[in-house]
Amino acid sequence: MSNQNRKGRLVIISGFSGVGKGTLVKQLTGQFDHYALSVSMTTRAPRDKEVHGVDYYYVTKEEFEKTIEKGGFYEYANYEGCYYGTPRAFIDESRAEGKDVILEIEVQGAMQFKKKFPETFLIFVATKSAAEMERRLTGRGTEDFDKITGRLKAAIGEAEQMPHYDCVVINDDLQTCVDQTNRIILGEETGPAYDPVFKEQFVEGLKEIVARRTAERI
Repeated sequence: MSNQNRKGRLVIISGFSGVGKGTLVKQLTGQFDHYALSVSMTTRAPRDKEVHGVDYYYVTKEEFEKTIEKGGFYEYANYEGCYYGTPRAFIDESRAEGKDVILEIEVQGAMQFKKKFPETFLIFVATKSAAEMERRLTGRGTEDFDKITGRLKAAIGEAEQMPHYDCVVINDDLQTCVDQTNRIILGEETGPAYDPVFKEQFVEGLKEIVARRTAERI
């Protein structure tokens, strides 16, 4: 694909915790050369095997807030007590070079970004069910029982934002999801539209799981 005389596209990929958003993004940028990955800045601690400058720029709360004051973000949000933000310079330079810039950001930040930049293409990634989401979160082994329950609670609110996304993809088989997402971004395939029935079933499943986990703590 030639990037000459073409301004790159802005693409946001977000979705529930445990859906494999990070893995999907890494595969897209690793398998195809027309993408540039915007690395977000965050105040949360790195997880096992995450690398500064690759997965996120890990900074202190003070450093993050100084960047806010300088106008250094396209958007930023506070999610479960941690800041996440999208630095400006890299995106501007990459788009000027004709690269499609992928941003992996939370739903709250995605809504901010879309409001400021309506041309941004939004992709929401989900698991096939709430039960599968719980299984993946538990299987990661990176967070304790209460933290996982908190993420499941947060997902109830996140699901309400699905209608604002251009498409919703299910990450069941990774390579299938990678290929489908790439075709959608290139305009070779129309992405799966938001399905209100799927959303309602997912939300009800989350509520049942959260109620069960809460009861287990009593």
